Amino acid sequence: MALLRLLAFIGLTLPLMPIQAVAVLVNARLARRLPLFYHRIACRIIGLEVVVSGVPQAPAPTLFVGNHVSYLDIPVLASLLESSFVAKAEIAGWPFFGWLARLQRSVFIERRSRHAGRHRDSISARLNEGDNLVLFPEGTSNDGIRVLPFKSALFSVAENRVNGQPLTVQPFSIAYTRLGGLPIDRDWRPLLAWYGDMELPGHAWRVLGLGRIRVEVILHPPLTLEALGSRKALADHCQRIVAEGAAAAQAGIAPGIGGPA
Repeated sequence: MALLRLLAFIGLTLPLMPIQAVAVLVNARLARRLPLFYHRIACRIIGLEVVVSGVPQAPAPTLFVGNHVSYLDIPVLASLLESSFVAKAEIAGWPFFGWLARLQRSVFIERRSRHAGRHRDSISARLNEGDNLVLFPEGTSNDGIRVLPFKSALFSVAENRVNGQPLTVQPFSIAYTRLGGLPIDRDWRPLLAWYGDMELPGHAWRVLGLGRIRVEVILHPPLTLEALGSRKALADHCQRIVAEGAAAAQAGIAPGIGGPA
């Protein structure tokens, strides 16, 4: 199964890469729309059943913030949201996956304090262009059991106004809840969560060999920094509701879960 899925994924990806590259080069509308189509098909190939509750804030721009469990979060979220990602700078240099991140029009940042102002300006510029962005404020992926504290410095972009209006921030929770129809417990979470010193190629190969994976995404009500008063209060509020949503989904009690995306 893993080999067939890998071949299907490559067969989908390689022909679309030059099309997306040209679309990005000329700043065509297609550069924003094609990733939605691509990631929806990619999720089916990988075996991801994406189930969503809530709706994305519209119109753009919106900063989506939530927990980060795995590299699988990228195709899951990109299949639902017309958006780009805020990613660690080192990802830009990765073979293949770095190219995909560039074609997704990701914003690459170094998460050290001395670069904070420059990266805030880069993110703000993209939001001012009308692009949605996805940010993982934990700063790293987690074990899928808990949600790490959100780094308030990464919310500094929300202090800026976009086109004269407060920036809309929409929290999301993501949880991998079933594998082959069975609930995913603590022992199974490392099969999907990618964190610590796990090697990407070996982990990804094992994922491709798994059965059907149910992923639940909860899009929480949007808010602004002005409503919370400070970026620290905004970070803490988002972390709390994201953690509550992820825990509810893992327990099978998340409210309002809809059908497959």
